[in-house]
Amino acid sequence: MTEWHKSTWRNLPRVQMPDYPDASALNAVEAQLSKYPPLVFAGEARKLKKALGAASRGEAFLLQGGDCAEAFDQFSANAIRDTFKVMLQMAMVLTYGAKVPVVKVGRMAGQFAKPRSAPTEMVDGVELPSYRGDIINDLAATREARAPDPQRMLQAYLQAAATLNLLRAFSTGGYADVHQVHSWTLGFTEGEKAGRFRDMANRISDTLDFMKAAGLDSAARHELQTVDFYTSHEALLLEYEEALCRLDSTSGKWLAGSGHMVWIGDRTRQPDGAHVEFCAGVQNPIGLKCGPSMTADDLKVLMAKLNPQNEEGRLTLIARFGAGKVGEHLPRLIKTVREEGAKVLWVCDPMHGNTIKSASGYKTRPFDSVLREVREFFGVHKAEGTVAGGVHFEMTGQDVTECIGGVHAVTDENLQDRYHTACDPRLNASQSLELAFLVAEELSQARADRQAAAS
Repeated sequence: MTEWHKSTWRNLPRVQMPDYPDASALNAVEAQLSKYPPLVFAGEARKLKKALGAASRGEAFLLQGGDCAEAFDQFSANAIRDTFKVMLQMAMVLTYGAKVPVVKVGRMAGQFAKPRSAPTEMVDGVELPSYRGDIINDLAATREARAPDPQRMLQAYLQAAATLNLLRAFSTGGYADVHQVHSWTLGFTEGEKAGRFRDMANRISDTLDFMKAAGLDSAARHELQTVDFYTSHEALLLEYEEALCRLDSTSGKWLAGSGHMVWIGDRTRQPDGAHVEFCAGVQNPIGLKCGPSMTADDLKVLMAKLNPQNEEGRLTLIARFGAGKVGEHLPRLIKTVREEGAKVLWVCDPMHGNTIKSASGYKTRPFDSVLREVREFFGVHKAEGTVAGGVHFEMTGQDVTECIGGVHAVTDENLQDRYHTACDPRLNASQSLELAFLVAEELSQARADRQAAAS
């Protein structure tokens, strides 16, 4: 067996990655990136792994969310702040429903590359290379723009570094104060349409008032004003990932320095492929997308390769089947995990299996389908006696109109109003927070069921 090194993936089959026309230009960028500081550090990744281990036991809950694909031209401090803000609101609501800490992981500061279903696409009757995310090529509909350009990796790194800098400031500088976060959430429930969530919001207010009256919030002021916030992305562009891979002097293990957590997509999880090989050798928590085509045999091999020591918090299985299909696929994968005695964290991605084309021609996701898949996910885990440990959403803090439905109903006719995504449709701020309230209700019920079963 060949000893793992950060470049051993290069000897294996690769998919969903560009062929750069200028090898010398690519080599120069990789050499430059390899001298840059890593974006994250090993101690942070270990801390996240421990928190995800708690979520796998039902002692915490994972909220993972953010952009489908980060774009260079939409990069701004306000956009980062707004997504961070709505994730804090969602986390507070989920914490109240689950009565356990919520682990907050953004699809941010690295989510620049996207797998595509075909190498080319038709744009205004012209066949062009597919847009693969800003780290690889440009969305503009010309052959020149669609050519893979390694220089874009440097711009992605700089944007990721700036994003992380701001996120760290927000996390520790008082912006995340629990009272301020809740005041934003109360604003959401003031409208008539969101009134059904006002009762839970008021109960959270009562809890915060009690803590203040009892002097508990002053005693825990630091904890109430700061949060741990982690970053994640799909480890798709392996030249970028390798260039930021670093040897941790403390543990002697390799770290993917591009983000705290990286995941392998449903299209790149070949057990003998390059992406699995790279992720197998880094110490970061690893996510693995599991779609309808995931077989028991492949899952067994992947779990053995990605988590050979069977560590808690190391491997997160992100289920993405589509509404109406969870009952067909999730139980057989749970059975496989149980047979192997594998320690995994089960997370629901209700976005990727529920994409449709609207009557107006826009790619969209119905809010009701997203919610249905989440509820089916919780239902299966209740029936199996296993832990539904988290949710994974494509979302933004911006007031976009990309997914239809929600209390402030976005209709098919509204989609064109503020459809800004370069790839897949995202939940907007209102839809994201509404979903958090609904998931919190599921978590609260699951907790009540466990208590009833134990008594």
